[in-house]
Amino acid sequence: QSDPTLPVVSRRCSLMWRRCEARGLDSVQTMIRWLLLAASASAAENGLARLPPLGWRSWNLYGGNVNQTLIEGIMASMVRRSSRYTVDGVPTSLCDLGFCDVGLDDNWQACGRHGEGGYTYHDEEGNPLVNSERFPSMKSMTSYAHSLGLTAGWYGNNCICSEKKTGDRRFYAGDVRAMREMGFDSWKLDGCGAQTDMQLWSDLIQATPATTGRSAIMVENCHWGSRRPYEPTATWCPWNFYRTSGDVRATYGSVIGNLQSVFKFSGRNLSYPGCWAYADMLEVGVLASPFSGDKGLTIAETRSHFAAWAIVSSPLTLSHDPSNLTIMDAIWPVLSNRELLAISQAYAGYSGGPFKEAAEGLQLAAADTALARPGASAAELAALPPLRVPAWQYLYKPLEWGGRKAAVLLMNHGKEAAQLTLAFADVPGLGCRACSVRDVWSRKDVGTFNGSVTLGVGSHDCALLVLTHVSPHVARAAA
Repeated sequence: QSDPTLPVVSRRCSLMWRRCEARGLDSVQTMIRWLLLAASASAAENGLARLPPLGWRSWNLYGGNVNQTLIEGIMASMVRRSSRYTVDGVPTSLCDLGFCDVGLDDNWQACGRHGEGGYTYHDEEGNPLVNSERFPSMKSMTSYAHSLGLTAGWYGNNCICSEKKTGDRRFYAGDVRAMREMGFDSWKLDGCGAQTDMQLWSDLIQATPATTGRSAIMVENCHWGSRRPYEPTATWCPWNFYRTSGDVRATYGSVIGNLQSVFKFSGRNLSYPGCWAYADMLEVGVLASPFSGDKGLTIAETRSHFAAWAIVSSPLTLSHDPSNLTIMDAIWPVLSNRELLAISQAYAGYSGGPFKEAAEGLQLAAADTALARPGASAAELAALPPLRVPAWQYLYKPLEWGGRKAAVLLMNHGKEAAQLTLAFADVPGLGCRACSVRDVWSRKDVGTFNGSVTLGVGSHDCALLVLTHVSPHVARAAA
């Protein structure tokens, strides 16, 4: 397991073996050909995002009102340690917890009409034009990030003053050159402009040497789960994580709608090391977003949101104000729970997903905004179907190869508290009659239970458990 490609090859080999069996291809030669394909596909990856990435992006906090001073202030906040925020008594920064990438999210560009082609933020040669009043020196900003031990993220194929005429290769090449010269380490590529060829982006990034920063670039495919290409295959994924839905909002209904969008990918094993399905950035600590009407999540909803993203291996991208002490006080117990972060950062052949749900359903929102495209009109939003979900859902994620340990999330989407019973036999691959149960929120062992455990879960809240096989004599005692 020391080779980071082994989990990917193992996952793909298992998947390919099942395909061979389904097609009646049981010869050794056929299997060898599949194994060689798996190995070559893994070798073409950039080596990043072996586990779900963690970081911070600017959109929910600043929207288009962003500048270099604000971003550098966020960078300083991400590495700041104080006695106010500790883990086991030790002053701890957000970067200490793993949130070490700080990224721009639109409006760095000089919007206008440029060149004979009338490009909105490129010149005729394909070079991107930076708004120097907002960002006097991108290179200085990324250097500051690196001096703090952070990585810096850029944003491309922008939505504000989006380019509709830049499908030519020279515009891709110009953006990649600029990204390298300015020293960025990660790149969110949106779906608003004409530059949607993800394979070309990948080819040019690999072909353009780094002048500063790291050689490999962490790439987010932000094609909203609708604008092609946004979906990988078992052997093709020229990005590190990919959006599965429309933009998330700071409401419980939106969060749960976006969560549902991940399941069609995890269910086909299309969320894996180096290529993670992503339900959008976190609304943790976001009191108001660029979307009108958003009022933020309760603490119970915040727990459910963060835990759900962790258990399905969605990248964890913060977007709150880390310098706001009131917000940080409220969400620190969630962000700093290392047992929860360990669930996010575990991979044992499956990225996590649902396994049981209530027969009865309920409507969480008048419109399922996970289906909306960016910039959708009021009429388009009004035409969206309502979001209906089961009254409760159970999700799981294996934590060890061999199935002896798993995380399970019990989510109550209803308006009232509920008693939720988990039967251990329902957890895929776990196979224990008696299990040791640990409560991740309290970070305490609950005990050893035989067959099942029942817990009270509040409205829009969750129980997050780690189940572990116990030895036969302990199992007999539990019985």
